[in-house]
Amino acid sequence: MSYLDDLKTIVNINSYTQNKHGVDTVGQQFDVWFEALGFKTTIFERELIGEHRLYRSPRVQGKKLLLLGHLDTVFAPGTFEGYREDSEWVYGPGVCDMKGGNIVMLEALRRLQQERCPIENIDILLVSDEETGSDDSKYVSASLAAEYDYCLVYEAAGAEGEVVVGRKGVGTFSIEIVGMAAHAGNHYREGIDANLEAAYKLKELTALTDLQQGTTLNVGKIEGGIGANTISPHAHLTFELRYKNTQEKIRVLEAIRTIVATSYVNGTSATLSGGIQRDVMQPNDATFLLVTAMENITKQRLKTQERGGVSDANIVSSHGVTTLDGLGPFGDGDHTPHERAKKLSFEERIALSSSIFQYFAVHKNF
Repeated sequence: MSYLDDLKTIVNINSYTQNKHGVDTVGQQFDVWFEALGFKTTIFERELIGEHRLYRSPRVQGKKLLLLGHLDTVFAPGTFEGYREDSEWVYGPGVCDMKGGNIVMLEALRRLQQERCPIENIDILLVSDEETGSDDSKYVSASLAAEYDYCLVYEAAGAEGEVVVGRKGVGTFSIEIVGMAAHAGNHYREGIDANLEAAYKLKELTALTDLQQGTTLNVGKIEGGIGANTISPHAHLTFELRYKNTQEKIRVLEAIRTIVATSYVNGTSATLSGGIQRDVMQPNDATFLLVTAMENITKQRLKTQERGGVSDANIVSSHGVTTLDGLGPFGDGDHTPHERAKKLSFEERIALSSSIFQYFAVHKNF
């Protein structure tokens, strides 16, 4: 399985998101591999983070397919590095999230070329900052989305080979609260307690969680005050929102604005910052029609799942592109030093994608 040698090559290059040199080195290796298949490379140059890379194939009449992945991983140099394997698993940063997925994509395209099928209307986007929220690349992904009818994302498969049809939307926010300091003993009444205001707001924010609807709001960090003998003049809340549908997003965002605008402690003021990072990937009829088409093409049943975690599938899907995620190999331990991917799942996923690509190469449609 020579593609595992390719995986080893890129896993042994540290591509922590903030390691621009490493991320770009991995990208340059993919330039070589994809250009050998006839793709033309467009580089989105960046000064402080790695470059995003778009590989275009020739355009002909028919539908357009985007394959989507990312180059970066989560571990800084000297923390979790290196590749190893045994008879069943491969181990290392990115083997499932998602250098392994990129290799599945690459090998399936190689097999398409070996079958002498034309690689047309299939483009590949590899971004450099997915692991830190795609704060830069989401604008690239969004601007390109209108060009495509379908998108396949090569994040890791489910434990039973599931493909991902839905992902929660996610937003991160901060509230800055201003009160007034005063000596807690001598001038207690003159103080305006920002910490107390934060407590009221925390309670109201947490109450927006609706587990039946799949909506969670977590105040993950709270700071404030100066010391025990001083009425707190300032406080800060940081929280995350996750939601499964647009109606819930609207409900919670409106409620957040009301909570921020309300002074539960007279005299306090508050400002909100942050916002939605990736909108919801909400399954629809087109999603399941694509799953059915892929089942008919591959002559196998595809299990589906929805995930609470996000990926760049959220971005493309929220711009109207019919999107499936989880086309990569199965693995676990991602974002930990125990990350691994199952060897057998590579061959299964490569075979799946090869069949899909061959069909698309002939019909330019699903």
